[in-house]
Amino acid sequence: MLFDVTRSELADIFGADRLAALPATAFPPSAAGTEGARLLQTVGVPTGTLWLHEADEDSGRLPLVRDVVDAEDVSGDAGEWPVIGWLLNAHLALDPGSGKVHAFDTDEETVRELHTDVSSLVQVTLRFQRLLEEFTFSGDDGDEEADFERLEREVERIRQETSSIDPLPFQDDETVWSVVGEEIAVGQRFKGTSPGARSLYG
Repeated sequence: MLFDVTRSELADIFGADRLAALPATAFPPSAAGTEGARLLQTVGVPTGTLWLHEADEDSGRLPLVRDVVDAEDVSGDAGEWPVIGWLLNAHLALDPGSGKVHAFDTDEETVRELHTDVSSLVQVTLRFQRLLEEFTFSGDDGDEEADFERLEREVERIRQETSSIDPLPFQDDETVWSVVGEEIAVGQRFKGTSPGARSLYG
């Protein structure tokens, strides 16, 4: 795993009730024993920006890529990968063979490598979610420009520090994480209960 992430670290930041995880039974046998699947079972991710898929009520399993994407857009054995989550407008799927997370954008009909492993997915989610929950605007109209410059620097720091270990999440401006970062930098995605939202929206 590229990043050292633990459930206790996430729980300390967000509270245990804000963490989502997937049961081992949700994964197909080909993926259940992989490092990525184990991380999603034991550590999980903070909710808010990224949403984990729920297992099917009848089968107890996650959907597979072939269930959510047109067959002609899928090559090789990708159709059998479990779809672990949803980010922006893309289905996130785990490749059990390589451990990579891929983003399937059904609107654009594209598929891209998004993370080298699941620890990278958890790390980026953690850092953006933490920024959304802890960033505080000064509340002074005169300082608004400086506030947004400070926010943009924080987003850029997440990009750079992530990219030094895993270049995939921010490899260009078109990745879903790059788009999420841009939205955060211009003051979107702050929830009403966060300090940032209260200072932005009153």
